[in-house]
Amino acid sequence: MADAIVLIDDLFFQAKLHETAKLTGATLQTVTTGEQLLKSAAENPAALIIVDLNARQGALEAIEKLGRSGGLGNPRKVIAFLSHVQTDLAERARAAGCQDVMPRSKFTQNLGAILAGAKS
Repeated sequence: MADAIVLIDDLFFQAKLHETAKLTGATLQTVTTGEQLLKSAAENPAALIIVDLNARQGALEAIEKLGRSGGLGNPRKVIAFLSHVQTDLAERARAAGCQDVMPRSKFTQNLGAILAGAKS
């Protein structure tokens, strides 16, 4: 089982995530759609879910569905990232159950610590 499930459809940033995970010893399962995230979250008890809110297919909707189904919260944590100017989207993500929503730059800066904290 993976330490974290990551919804991201940016292949270049996905590669950066996997490289950082390798350095921290964390294992990732990446998905590219909200639907895949829901399926993976049901099958994998990973304590961390990371969501790129700018993914093109259902990122926020998947978080909302996970929250309604009880798939978020203790011990599962959701961290989402987005462009710093998308304040409305950030608020919607928090309302849907994200414990931490941050600009992509802050997420990138703290990526090693985030992934190290996800290790089983």
